[in-house]
Amino acid sequence: MEVEAAKALGAGLAVIALAGVGIGIGNIFSSMVASVARNPASRDAVFPIGILGFALTEAVALFALLIAFLILFT
Repeated sequence: MEVEAAKALGAGLAVIALAGVGIGIGNIFSSMVASVARNPASRDAVFPIGILGFALTEAVALFALLIAFLILFT
Protein backbone atom coordinates (compact mmCIF):
# COMPACT_ATOMS: atom_id res chain seq x y z
CA MET A 1 0.00 0.00 0.00
CA GLU A 2 1.32 3.40 -0.91
CA VAL A 3 1.81 6.08 1.70
CA GLU A 4 -0.79 8.42 0.21
CA ALA A 5 -3.42 5.67 0.18
CA ALA A 6 -2.66 4.81 3.80
CA LYS A 7 -2.96 8.50 4.75
CA ALA A 8 -6.33 8.79 3.03
CA LEU A 9 -7.57 5.62 4.71
CA GLY A 10 -6.40 6.80 8.13
CA ALA A 11 -8.00 10.21 7.71
CA GLY A 12 -11.25 8.58 6.65
CA LEU A 13 -11.23 6.39 9.73
CA ALA A 14 -10.54 9.42 11.94
CA VAL A 15 -13.56 11.22 10.49
CA ILE A 16 -15.89 8.37 11.46
CA ALA A 17 -16.02 10.02 14.90
CA LEU A 18 -18.09 12.81 13.35
CA ALA A 19 -21.06 10.46 13.01
CA GLY A 20 -21.05 9.91 16.75
CA VAL A 21 -20.78 13.63 17.33
CA GLY A 22 -23.82 14.27 15.16
CA ILE A 23 -25.82 11.71 17.08
CA GLY A 24 -24.65 13.17 20.38
CA ILE A 25 -25.61 16.73 19.44
CA GLY A 26 -29.01 15.52 18.27
CA ASN A 27 -29.57 13.74 21.59
CA ILE A 28 -28.52 16.79 23.59
CA PHE A 29 -30.88 19.17 21.84
CA SER A 30 -33.77 16.73 21.65
CA SER A 31 -33.53 16.16 25.40
CA MET A 32 -33.30 19.89 26.00
CA VAL A 33 -36.36 20.63 23.87
CA ALA A 34 -38.34 17.82 25.50
CA SER A 35 -37.50 18.99 29.02
CA VAL A 36 -38.41 22.60 28.28
CA ALA A 37 -41.62 21.46 26.59
CA ARG A 38 -42.62 19.54 29.72
CA ASN A 39 -41.68 22.32 32.13
CA PRO A 40 -41.15 25.76 30.52
CA ALA A 41 -40.05 27.25 33.84
CA SER A 42 -36.94 25.04 33.80
CA ARG A 43 -35.54 26.75 30.70
CA ASP A 44 -33.16 28.96 32.68
CA ALA A 45 -31.63 25.92 34.38
CA VAL A 46 -31.59 23.56 31.39
CA PHE A 47 -30.33 25.85 28.62
CA PRO A 48 -26.81 26.53 29.98
CA ILE A 49 -26.25 22.84 30.68
CA GLY A 50 -27.39 21.99 27.14
CA ILE A 51 -25.02 24.54 25.63
CA LEU A 52 -22.16 23.18 27.74
CA GLY A 53 -22.94 19.66 26.52
CA PHE A 54 -23.02 20.94 22.94
CA ALA A 55 -19.64 22.64 23.33
CA LEU A 56 -18.00 19.57 24.84
CA THR A 57 -19.45 17.31 22.15
CA GLU A 58 -18.36 19.71 19.43
CA ALA A 59 -14.84 19.66 20.87
CA VAL A 60 -14.67 15.94 20.07
CA ALA A 61 -15.53 16.77 16.45
CA LEU A 62 -12.76 19.36 16.30
CA PHE A 63 -10.26 16.87 17.72
CA ALA A 64 -11.31 14.28 15.13
CA LEU A 65 -10.86 16.79 12.31
CA LEU A 66 -7.50 17.84 13.73
CA ILE A 67 -6.31 14.25 13.74
CA ALA A 68 -7.59 13.72 10.19
CA PHE A 69 -5.78 16.81 8.94
CA LEU A 70 -2.59 15.82 10.76
CA ILE A 71 -2.72 12.42 9.12
CA LEU A 72 -3.31 13.90 5.67
CA PHE A 73 -0.83 16.75 5.66
CA THR A 74 2.17 15.40 7.57
